[in-house]
Amino acid sequence: MKPRVYVETTIPSYLTAWPSRDLLRAAHQQVTREWWDRRAAFDLFVSRLVLVECQAGDATAAAERLAALTGLPVLEQTERVDSLAEALVREVPIPQKVAADAIHIATAAVHGVQYLLTWNCAHIANATLRPRIEAVCRAAGCEPPLICTPQELPPPEDQP
Repeated sequence: MKPRVYVETTIPSYLTAWPSRDLLRAAHQQVTREWWDRRAAFDLFVSRLVLVECQAGDATAAAERLAALTGLPVLEQTERVDSLAEALVREVPIPQKVAADAIHIATAAVHGVQYLLTWNCAHIANATLRPRIEAVCRAAGCEPPLICTPQELPPPEDQP
């Protein structure tokens, strides 16, 4: 069985973006493209929220982001997802203005996805918040996903 990965919006954004002049962003784009080339080793999932967020902005760029996600299974935003997201906003706390980040985490946790792949290190892949995110998920009866960047997610054969 392949590892299950929730693909958060920053992944298709970095994957399809025009090359950045910012060195760090350009490096993240390259790492994302390299990871994407080996994505067949994983079962990938998105949510409706990812699709909605990918539709924002420039129409051509949005079409490219959505094309990259074509065919990926879409996880539903259930009442249990909403409840866990509210708990993450309240208890971690994840700022209300970025409550969508809590929905990404909750969707992956409720649906039992092993990994949440993101470049959002402010509110999702944040080492300071991670223990609280995990505690809130477990208190809600969900095993939290391992939140990581493409750089941190090894191929399945390299995983313990």
